[in-house]
Amino acid sequence: MMLDGKMYADRINALPPYLFAAIDELKAEKLKQAINIIDLSIGDPDQPTPEHVVEALCDAVQDPSTHQYPSYEGMPSFREAVARWYDKRFDIKLDPEDEVLTLIGSKEGIAHLPLALINRGNIALVPDPAYPVYKIGTILADGVPHIMPLLAENGFKPNLDSIDAKIAKKAKLMFLNYPNNPTAAIADEKFFKEVVDFASDNDIIVCHDNAYSEVTYDGYRAPSFLQMKGAMEVGVEFHSLSKTYNMTGWRLGFAVGNAEILAGLGKVKTNVDSGVFRAVQMAGIAALKGPQDCAEKMRAVYRERRDVLIAGLKTLGMAVEQPKATFYVWAPVPHGHDSLDFSKLLLDKAGVVVTPGIGFGDYGEGYLRFALTKPVEQIKEAVGRMRELEI
Repeated sequence: MMLDGKMYADRINALPPYLFAAIDELKAEKLKQAINIIDLSIGDPDQPTPEHVVEALCDAVQDPSTHQYPSYEGMPSFREAVARWYDKRFDIKLDPEDEVLTLIGSKEGIAHLPLALINRGNIALVPDPAYPVYKIGTILADGVPHIMPLLAENGFKPNLDSIDAKIAKKAKLMFLNYPNNPTAAIADEKFFKEVVDFASDNDIIVCHDNAYSEVTYDGYRAPSFLQMKGAMEVGVEFHSLSKTYNMTGWRLGFAVGNAEILAGLGKVKTNVDSGVFRAVQMAGIAALKGPQDCAEKMRAVYRERRDVLIAGLKTLGMAVEQPKATFYVWAPVPHGHDSLDFSKLLLDKAGVVVTPGIGFGDYGEGYLRFALTKPVEQIKEAVGRMRELEI
């Protein structure tokens, strides 16, 4: 048996270290001590999946025809439901046959996309801080991540003009995500138009992760990248039913956009998975075609939690901005601490779990991510515990 990581492929050894290990150990220790932990670190909705979606699954699973291998690209009826939803929501016309691809959750598709597009040594433009899968998927495809810093002074959007022209010409892929995890930043049509122009000029494929488009507040409606003229020629957009319909555990998502790009992703999927359980797809159809008031109720729940947390953090002297989207709050770390150190302090002394910004990349240092996935009373209690620390 080879030791010291020598048994693993170089691509595995190249993956970023698991920076939350120390916090996980502290969390496990607190749980052993029967200490009441308030976990505001997990981006997993605590609300149940809408009842009509659950009922659709229960009905579908009774049908033996759903028990067989599903198609790799997804049921035509599910892809048609996606196309109809995109038309209604974004006024985008999609051909369900070749411009919609069913995924086992959007994470799966995002991680597999570089395998279809990236050759060894190819560059992918990756935001930082960001959902780790963009960078990890690039590394697993033997690609080279080139970091695009997301800075507060630029609204946590990449400055495309600052990307070296030689790097831009060599880049094959660009990852974007708005509304953004972890920063909760939003992007407007002007920015997306700049992205389309940049991608067209440099022959770059754009991968836009739009998982949080329906988690918005205060009259804000998130656009789709594909609404921009020319976007269908340069990119694809990933979406998930996880956040919109509280279906994280169901593992159902989709990619839409450029047919040629999706065909490449489809070839990868054909060889590595067997598609989404048909009964789950039928439940997804019920979600997409059914009443959408469940999404509005969800937004109201998160909006109340956001307002309570923001008000509470401000009483602690933390300079936080009120996000217009996602169920995250991106907060600067108090002076004198780094993000990992302060996260450990909150867990150890207050029993409150938050995510250190460094876990999302080097440019996440100096920030904490709070998730609004706990009831209001627990959020209030978490703030109270933090207040006792006199931070």
